[in-house]
Amino acid sequence: MSPLLPWLAILALLALKPNHGWSAWWIWLPLAGLAAGWHCLELALQSSNTGLPKGMLEIILAVPVALAFGLAALWLLASYLGRGYRFRTFLGTLAVLVIFIVFSFAATAGWGLVVEPVMSLLDPRRCTDTAGVGEMALPFLVLPVLLALVVAAAMALSGLACRWRHRPWWFCLWLFLSLPTAWVAASALLHFLCRMASPGSVDYAVFLRIGPFMVVLIFATLLPFLVLSWINPLFRERLKNLLHLEPQKPILQRKEQEQL
Repeated sequence: MSPLLPWLAILALLALKPNHGWSAWWIWLPLAGLAAGWHCLELALQSSNTGLPKGMLEIILAVPVALAFGLAALWLLASYLGRGYRFRTFLGTLAVLVIFIVFSFAATAGWGLVVEPVMSLLDPRRCTDTAGVGEMALPFLVLPVLLALVVAAAMALSGLACRWRHRPWWFCLWLFLSLPTAWVAASALLHFLCRMASPGSVDYAVFLRIGPFMVVLIFATLLPFLVLSWINPLFRERLKNLLHLEPQKPILQRKEQEQL
């Protein structure tokens, strides 16, 4: 798969009717900044002695880049997801993140195991090879799916905590506190599902050891998009709709009634 495909997907989302106008094009700022930053980090780590193979390093650094593409798609589609009940918004957020994170991860990591295994299903003689390829590809899908589940759950929890008080620093605090809780819960769920599919395949202690690093990585990737939402009125309203944040007028009215 071509690494340009995620960029073209974001460009296609900008053609949607709610994204008409120059304000929506600001989405390129955090996306390009994160992609450039992780690329510079990759070059720096390659020049240093990390002990990791070059291919493995590229795959590891492709995860936060894929998360950035997923968040960009979420911000562009937020006007369609902020309708209805919170649980419906949560499911829509999770679906968008899973689709775009997995797709972007497959493209940026140079994963060429997408079309061939599917086509080989038509050849009964290659069923065994296809099963082996699927088992090898499964670990690379666990982390992107886990990131999508953690981000969707943390945003839902933060939205509940900031229903009436949604100042930027308050929301960031709740989001940062929600990420560890969402990581533990989501990793436990995925660990349970992996154990059911293949007993003894994944050790839960691995998720706990990398938990603090992943929480910092997720928050660092989310922060540029949050800053964009604070300075851009279009994305500010979309983030409020996505989190089901109530307007602050009822609080002001309630304070005036209490003073009377």
